[in-house]
Amino acid sequence: MVRPVGKHDSRNSMKMKRLKAQAKKKARLRRRKLEHKAAAAQSGRKAAPASKKAAKAAPAPPPASEPEEAL
Repeated sequence: MVRPVGKHDSRNSMKMKRLKAQAKKKARLRRRKLEHKAAAAQSGRKAAPASKKAAKAAPAPPPASEPEEAL
């Protein structure tokens, strides 16, 4: 019997264990993020602003000033 070699070797190497663990971690974090978003939407809470940079890029217009009365 000939052993599979190289990329055909299906035994669990440390590299594959790390890759699989990272994929599971990212999937878990993605799932938690979606669950958190859904829970926030159901509770009726206001969503947080997208980012501080976006808020700075589009500042609110200045308040309208009333014309001064001449005496």
